[in-house]
Amino acid sequence: MIHYVLLVVCAVAIYLSCEWFVNAVEWLGRRLDVGRMAVGTILAAFGTALPESVVTLVAVTTGASEKQKNIGVGAALGGPLALSTIAYGVTGAMLLLKRHREVKAVRERTGAAPAPVPDPARRQVLGAERDTRRLAKDQEWFLPIFVVKVTLGLVAFAVKHYLGLLFFAAYAVYFSREIRSSRAGGDKHEELEPLRFQRKAASPATRAVVAQTVATLLVIFLASQLFVKQLDAVGPMLGLSSAVTALLLSPVATELPEVMNAIIWVRQDKTKLALANISGAMMIQATVPSGLGLLFTPWKFDAALLWSGVVTVVAIVYLLTTMRAHRLTAGRLTVAAAFYVVFAVGLVLILV
Repeated sequence: MIHYVLLVVCAVAIYLSCEWFVNAVEWLGRRLDVGRMAVGTILAAFGTALPESVVTLVAVTTGASEKQKNIGVGAALGGPLALSTIAYGVTGAMLLLKRHREVKAVRERTGAAPAPVPDPARRQVLGAERDTRRLAKDQEWFLPIFVVKVTLGLVAFAVKHYLGLLFFAAYAVYFSREIRSSRAGGDKHEELEPLRFQRKAASPATRAVVAQTVATLLVIFLASQLFVKQLDAVGPMLGLSSAVTALLLSPVATELPEVMNAIIWVRQDKTKLALANISGAMMIQATVPSGLGLLFTPWKFDAALLWSGVVTVVAIVYLLTTMRAHRLTAGRLTVAAAFYVVFAVGLVLILV
């Protein structure tokens, strides 16, 4: 029973910490003048992906056995899968729920069926075609890097370890491009809510912004790790093997901060930031943990890891095709979660 209670407590702690984190990171973006979209793709993504990257680093560098090192490899594959399916799917579902509430509010206010309202997915998620192209660009960066990452897990050659450095370089290039693009594109910061650490200050001190950012990240990291440990305990209670728990449930748990950020930003009518956070976190997950895995492990994939890679690629192709056609709606975002269900079914068949 205590494990279920701790799961709820950790989830609440992560959500509340993310509330404070997104508040701090928006102020941090203004202080650094990185541009509004870069707040999501770079600052928020780096912060929420940092705990998972640390876990991968510890697993691949200090793991006493091959099995322990492979935990880091699994995290490097599971993170992008959860983000490209669950995170996008939850964002779409939240947008649909938001639309339903808006329509219900109009009906209650007028006492009659409201006139048709614009599709909020077109108005709030994608906005102008420029925003769609920008979202698609992140997927276009992610897809080839991820395909190379999966391919390297199927081959072995002498200098394979050193290719890990190229993944770090790829993220450095992406980082530089995002900063330049965000500033050149004229992304303007809108009026922000007061910093939680200095609620009465119209312009909070930089040290307070940094302190709130670091403090919330620490709570998110600790709560996320405790959440994963509780899942490891609950899995067998539900009749799930340790392998299924590690590959199916743990990635969802480790990406919970990104999902919480998305929920918060959608609620605040900042859907572009929510999507930018997810796509930016995917780029980090595709490069930094992969580079660490290549440097410190044989980077060999079994059938389960290969299956997760295949499902991730299919999910990204679906999203990229929809974005390029400028047809990404809340409903189509929600469909992305179905790919995780496909992964779960296939995983069970592989491991049974």
